[in-house]
Parts: sequence; structure tokens; C-alpha cells
Amino acid sequence: MRLSKVLIVSVAAALFAGCADYSVGYYGPGPVADIEYDGYYDGYYGQIYDGYWGDNGVFFYRTGEGGRWSRGDTTHFRRDAAPGFNHIHGTARAAPQHNQKPG
Repeated sequence: MRLSKVLIVSVAAALFAGCADYSVGYYGPGPVADIEYDGYYDGYYGQIYDGYWGDNGVFFYRTGEGGRWSRGDTTHFRRDAAPGFNHIHGTARAAPQHNQKPG
């Protein structure tokens, strides 16, 4: 009986681990190959090189090729037009490093 309880708990833990979302945040894989993005940006962080939208609507950007990915504040990146925001369009060309801290 004890072995079956351990087995049930192990299977449940494995199933829940498979539901984890690693595509958002500094630790996720982000874009895997040439992902296009569109959005609106107010210029707060200066010139950006490329970026991508995470699953939770957060925009991740970097300021140069090979640069660190940073999480953009939602007050500076939007998916819809607004006064003071300029349209941005481009392609994220490389995946961010795993376990990378904000830059």
C-alpha cells in the first residue's frame, strides 16, 4: 500500500511539473528562432535592438545583438496605440540565456 501511495504522488508531481510555464521571465527560453513582434514603445529605455512578448503580456527586450534580455515595464511597452508611444516592429533573432538575471 505504501509503495502505491509513493507511486501516485510521484506521478502527480511529474504531471504538475510538466505544466510549468518557462516562457515568461528571465529564466524562460523566450524566442527559439526569428519571432516577429509588434507593439508600441515610449522610448524610456532608449534604442532597443529586438524583443519578444512573453505569455503574460510582458515584453522582453535587449539593446544590442548578444546583449542581455531585460523585462520591460508594462508602462513603457504596449500592444495597442496610445499617445506618446511609437509603433515598433521587428524580429527577435536569438533565445535568451537560461537563468539570466535582469540586466
